[in-house]
Amino acid sequence: MRFNKMLIAAVTAAASLTALPGCAVTRDQSTVGEYIDDATITAKVKAKFVEDKSVDASAISVETLNGEVILSGFAKTSAEKTRAQELAHQVKGVRAVKNSLEVRG
Repeated sequence: MRFNKMLIAAVTAAASLTALPGCAVTRDQSTVGEYIDDATITAKVKAKFVEDKSVDASAISVETLNGEVILSGFAKTSAEKTRAQELAHQVKGVRAVKNSLEVRG
């Protein structure tokens, strides 16, 4: 039974690796690794927003392209806008942050 679970996990992992190259070179990334790195950066930035109570994670969209994080959406104050940018800069792999948040109090 345990062997079957391991076999299924291995087959699933192999299938995922086979499927990734077909969808990974999008949004101007040249490799699967760059696409995965960008997705990881986005997830880590969002996690920092959730952890930090001074930032409303649900009001801020995060996208990453080639290590550049793009923040969009709304902040309640200019301090929240600044804090979101600071948190994004703290994530490993972030090369730049474009802060397009609009302040709406």
